[in-house]
Amino acid sequence: MVNQSAPTPLLSVVVPVHGVEAYLHQCLDSIREDVPAADAGAVEIVAVDDASPDRCGELLREYAAAHPGVRTVHLDVNVGLGPARNAGLDVATGDYVWFVDSDDWLPPGTIPAVLARLRAHRPDVMIVDHLRVHEDGRHETDASSPLLRGTPDVVRLADRPQLLRVQHTAWNKVVRRTFLDELELRFHPGWYEDIPFSHPLLIGAERICVLDRVCYHYRQGRQGAITSTRSGRHFDAFDQYDRLLDWVRRRYPDDRLHAELFGLMVNHMLVVVGNDDRLHPHLRRAFFRRVAEQYRRHLPASGYPRPGGVAGIKHRLVGRDSYLAYAALRRAHRMAGRVRQPAAPPTTAELATAPAGPGRAAAVDDPAPSGPVRADGSAQAGPAGTHGSAQAAPARTDGSAQPDVLAGQGTP
Repeated sequence: MVNQSAPTPLLSVVVPVHGVEAYLHQCLDSIREDVPAADAGAVEIVAVDDASPDRCGELLREYAAAHPGVRTVHLDVNVGLGPARNAGLDVATGDYVWFVDSDDWLPPGTIPAVLARLRAHRPDVMIVDHLRVHEDGRHETDASSPLLRGTPDVVRLADRPQLLRVQHTAWNKVVRRTFLDELELRFHPGWYEDIPFSHPLLIGAERICVLDRVCYHYRQGRQGAITSTRSGRHFDAFDQYDRLLDWVRRRYPDDRLHAELFGLMVNHMLVVVGNDDRLHPHLRRAFFRRVAEQYRRHLPASGYPRPGGVAGIKHRLVGRDSYLAYAALRRAHRMAGRVRQPAAPPTTAELATAPAGPGRAAAVDDPAPSGPVRADGSAQAGPAGTHGSAQAAPARTDGSAQPDVLAGQGTP
């Protein structure tokens, strides 16, 4: 008698679980019930109980006992989203891995479409589109979704540099598992764990494909989500960006790439610092100071493509560590918003009298350069770099790498 081992799954779906008792079954069912009968062995679900304080651990045991193809990992202590994903990755056996958050879910038809695309193109990484779903049932297209349109079957980042500006999350990417080992990529502890994970996937990939259909429903407004939680842990973003930029310098030392990522970082930080749902007012000044430190530490020697308009002004204020001028701009924007009029920037006198860090803040009516910025903060003449400057778009609140964040818009 010859014992034949079970075939290797094509896809492992890793689901980290913590405090989502009300949503867990919806998430798991949306994956399991979407697997075609003929592909039952092609998909495995690995659910990781991150020492959840509610009944999630018990629910997972019951679910795995009732449904073949569902495996569970139970952690003794809470380690956080990133390390919980690592724990699932450690036991995953599929050729590809997809990290799905346990408060989100997949629309019908997703798994067959994902499997078909993986089989057809065998990419290093595949990006999928998503919708934001609000508690009132409203569906919202993500501001970065248009960047996915018209992508050929298989590309490299050099062919479609705008893909670097698609929302920088793990859950919108299906990744070849051995590719993660090749890039030496794992999730780090702390909040904003997607930052040093998501961008390197696209930078290092030789084969990127896009599945231009909604494959993920991203739940908005859940109590306890970090994007709606005031906490000092938002400062974790600084360490995560340090890790990203250090990885890029070590593995892919390219000035244009460094400049593009630097701009993304500043725009993201500006969204976080201006978001009342994330930072308590007493933390805002300290966070802004850290952004200014990060700016000085990582500013590319050859400059970067700074956005124009109000976004460019905010970049300059960060570069000059001018918190009081930034605060004046923020107040003016909010006051204008209350009367539903276009935002009026603070006056020249307000900015001229606001103390700055290394230099004084430039007046708001001084035109903001939109081209690359030199290391000394001055504007270079000529067009932006190869990757181009970011577009402006309606403000978002989650701080992901979307066009509004890229342009440094959001809530100022």
